[in-house]
Amino acid sequence: MSRATGRSIALRDHISQSIGDILTTSIGDRLMRRTYGSYLPQLVDHPATEANRLRLIAATAQAIMKWEPRTRVQRITTSFNAQGRCVIAIARRDLHSGAAVNSTVTI
Repeated sequence: MSRATGRSIALRDHISQSIGDILTTSIGDRLMRRTYGSYLPQLVDHPATEANRLRLIAATAQAIMKWEPRTRVQRITTSFNAQGRCVIAIARRDLHSGAAVNSTVTI
């Protein structure tokens, strides 16, 4: 179900929506699932050094592998837009269909 419209959505879109939720939720925010989420919200305010970019990529991959078993990450890249927000591009393969999917999440 789409969180924006409340209507039914395709499985591919549901996985993308789920990934966005996982990556934008700080670990410890959910009361009944303290380990749900990712470390991305804590990392995005750090300087845009290569070491911190690697930390962003690792935190993204770790969270998706742990909380979204319906897909496999193939590649993750990071960049920063004009407003200074972190844009994470994720290339993944959905296990149900085998389709390659590219998605982005802005933090």
